[in-house]
Amino acid sequence: MSDDPKATQVDKTDAEWRAELTPEQYRVLRQQGTERAFTGAYWDNKVSGRYLCAGCGAELFGSEHKFDSGTGWPSFWQPTTDGVVAVERDTSHGMVRTEVHCARCGSHLGHVFPDGPRPTGERYCINSVSLEFVAEDQ
Repeated sequence: MSDDPKATQVDKTDAEWRAELTPEQYRVLRQQGTERAFTGAYWDNKVSGRYLCAGCGAELFGSEHKFDSGTGWPSFWQPTTDGVVAVERDTSHGMVRTEVHCARCGSHLGHVFPDGPRPTGERYCINSVSLEFVAEDQ
């Protein structure tokens, strides 16, 4: 894959997304849903490895940037590289937040908040269903 995530932009029809994703993945990745706290596969994962976008396979986060935020969702203080995720203002549910999505395929991942640990001070709060985990030894 190119260093520029948008160089290999993924553009699929709604029907293609529905055929490729599970119903829960579709609800979160394509309809900006969220999974319940403490229910996702990776919120408490402590294995070393990489977290890929469940929609297109782009590498988004690494275990070296993961931390326990106590929120019940996988939390990271930064993505693997600049430009792999994109953000935009989200005013849904009566609040103002910053949505995080995959820069390559546009899939909704979660939100980023300014209450994370050093050195960035950011907390990327990501839905497990938006991710695919690949252990370091694989």
